[in-house]
Amino acid sequence: MLTLLTDQDEFASVVAQLVKADRYAIDTEFHRERTYFPQVALIQLAWDDQVVLVDPLAIDFAPFADVLHGPGVCVMHAGGQDLEVLDIACGAQPSVMFDTQIAAGFLGLSSASLASLLKKFLNVDVAKGDRLTDWLQRPLTDAQLVYAAGDVDNLLALASILEEKLVARNRLAWAIEECDVALHKPRNRRTPEEAVARIKEARSLKGDAYRVATALAAWRERRAATTDTPVRQVLPDIAIVAIAQTQPTNVEALKKLRGVDGRHLRNSADQEIISAVQVGLRMPKDSPPPVVRGADLPRELRPVLPLLTSWISQICRDNDLDPAQVATRSDIEALLSNSEHCRLNMGWRAELVGEPIHQLVSGRAAVAFDDGRLVLEARSGESVANEGQ
Repeated sequence: MLTLLTDQDEFASVVAQLVKADRYAIDTEFHRERTYFPQVALIQLAWDDQVVLVDPLAIDFAPFADVLHGPGVCVMHAGGQDLEVLDIACGAQPSVMFDTQIAAGFLGLSSASLASLLKKFLNVDVAKGDRLTDWLQRPLTDAQLVYAAGDVDNLLALASILEEKLVARNRLAWAIEECDVALHKPRNRRTPEEAVARIKEARSLKGDAYRVATALAAWRERRAATTDTPVRQVLPDIAIVAIAQTQPTNVEALKKLRGVDGRHLRNSADQEIISAVQVGLRMPKDSPPPVVRGADLPRELRPVLPLLTSWISQICRDNDLDPAQVATRSDIEALLSNSEHCRLNMGWRAELVGEPIHQLVSGRAAVAFDDGRLVLEARSGESVANEGQ
């Protein structure tokens, strides 16, 4: 029977064992519907033949930082949000991470779920659980514990199989490189000044209205982080757009706007919103406009975007690769715009797609439709695409 570890001394013993482990698997359960930061509710650990479920509501998880800082490989599946949770739970990130979802992408399995990978490679059916279960309730049910344990129970075995298959295809280095990129990606989802880009209705604003929306979105982001409140509970998107368009100078005018009600104006928020409006109006007139996809591309290169996207999809099908792992639309735009830090000019991506694209844009190559496939060929007819990795 699985049990929930709630004793600090017992947890210290687990940490002492894990510090010496070459590999360990970890997963977390959390909620963030009512908070800005994720609320850590459960942490699942596996190493060797052991599985332990840790209750972060009962113990101090901070000592686990010693494990994360150690040389052992931390194995996760789709670990982006788990990394944020670990940062909150113990203020640390793994030294080395292997993400099985990222690894599977280099075998042609796009955004594969853990359940599908376990079934495919280990013929293991994971326990079904309620996607909306309350992980903060106590006591947790036996069904919840079994479901949670399934997220790590076979994760190390799965990682070993994926590694073997990647080695066979000479792609393990690719996967490790991508896992390292994911590990070191900034955990802060966005800076306050960038928050306006997440507001769809604000993208059409211009001039003072856009600058006010930028200041309001930045204020909302900071207040949400300070009060640990979801951003849309601080102030809805529609309210930010309405305020940006009308630019009220007093609270009475503010109260009349769509999307604004009394709960959004408590604890001095009303005066802070009025102040944010003035901050926006004082922004330099040459403040950067909203980012528009493809806007930095030379006009003559914009039509090539869908063509290159289709060709890259073909290359990925031919080579059993997840297109999202190889090149996003932003990556292609960065390459065509000669961005200094474009990842398509680096490492294996440069060889697979970056250099062929440069040949196409320079006129040394052309795209052809050959026997149901898109291929990139030199003007002489010689193939320049990397057709068989």
